[in-house]
Amino acid sequence: MSRDSDSAQALRLVAAGLISLAVAMGIGRFAFTPLLPLMLRDGQLDPASGAQWAMANYIGYLIGALTSARVAADPRRATLVGLAGVSLFTFAVGCVPDNALAVVGPILRGAAGICSAWVLVGSSGWCLIALAKAGQAALAAWIYTGVGVGIAGAGLIAWLGGMQPAHWLWLELGAVAALGAALTVRMAGKTHHATEHPSGKPANPRPPPDHNTGRHSDLQLILCYGAFGYGYIVLATYLPAMAQQGVDDPLVFGLTWPIFGLAAAGSVAISAKWGSSVSRERVWALAQTAMAIGTALPLLSVALGALILSAMMVGGTFMVATMAGLQLARERHPDDPTALVARMTIAFASGQIAGPLVIWALTAMPTLAPDALHWANLIATVLLSGSAAWLWRAQADASPRS
Repeated sequence: MSRDSDSAQALRLVAAGLISLAVAMGIGRFAFTPLLPLMLRDGQLDPASGAQWAMANYIGYLIGALTSARVAADPRRATLVGLAGVSLFTFAVGCVPDNALAVVGPILRGAAGICSAWVLVGSSGWCLIALAKAGQAALAAWIYTGVGVGIAGAGLIAWLGGMQPAHWLWLELGAVAALGAALTVRMAGKTHHATEHPSGKPANPRPPPDHNTGRHSDLQLILCYGAFGYGYIVLATYLPAMAQQGVDDPLVFGLTWPIFGLAAAGSVAISAKWGSSVSRERVWALAQTAMAIGTALPLLSVALGALILSAMMVGGTFMVATMAGLQLARERHPDDPTALVARMTIAFASGQIAGPLVIWALTAMPTLAPDALHWANLIATVLLSGSAAWLWRAQADASPRS
């Protein structure tokens, strides 16, 4: 296969992975965040049922992670099936009548969560392995800009269409997801399962793994990923709703979520271009430190400016941490990172579920209920700071000694 052909295939793989994650995470996982205040406005939900919708998606994501090791035996097929599911279940939310929404809505969001996890694990396995075989592993980081692109895109649709009934926005997002799935199918049909020279040898043989990348075990990566899952989820679920408490105009409070997504996409692009000289542990540790600052800001102020800055801090680092964690998994198991990615995704999903559970537990305590979100953010700050220090120390312990 010619070098031009290899390059074209690598670009198609990056585009397919980027679009897949944009649909899976921007719509399948996070579409509810910018739509929650609009559904509350329209009387479709109350705060308690909104929490149930969020919890259903987190549980679905966990189920998807638990089953992803099986479906990802063919990661490309898992990606395409997951994308089809996200499209179908998102569109279906907009078709459900209001009197059935409380029951059917969480089921559909749970199913979308399952499919989102399949896409994340499937596309990571499919695209990262294929790019490595093509000798283009350096391009892998660009795939993860798709998450921020998807969040920003869904947020912009909700922001610009905020005067519409919320159910119309679900239909529009479902149509966008279907378009993204169709584009991925088209690109997937033009890629090969492996890229080899005519001699049959890999285009760029992968060097043997460096076992001196850190003394921490796979378990440490899994635990840190779980702490990360809890650390960002409160803000990522309630940010526009927090902003709505201060400003009731959707053209104002709705802006926080596109900012979150744009910060995520931009930070991954910067990390992809200039972050290769820093170890993945250090990148992850620095990202979680900045994220901890972002989660701490609402403890000081819930003014719109503070929340926008918090959105930039957390949005600008959560995908860098995601990317660094998944790339560490690939470095640890270069031939097939799927199993470790699946376990990390399970831990991440468990952390996400823990976020609303902590809030519910706090609201049951009369003395803590008024500040439940603040206490949840304080716990997030502590977990993020502690895991960041752990990752930094692991890299320091692994540094060569003279």
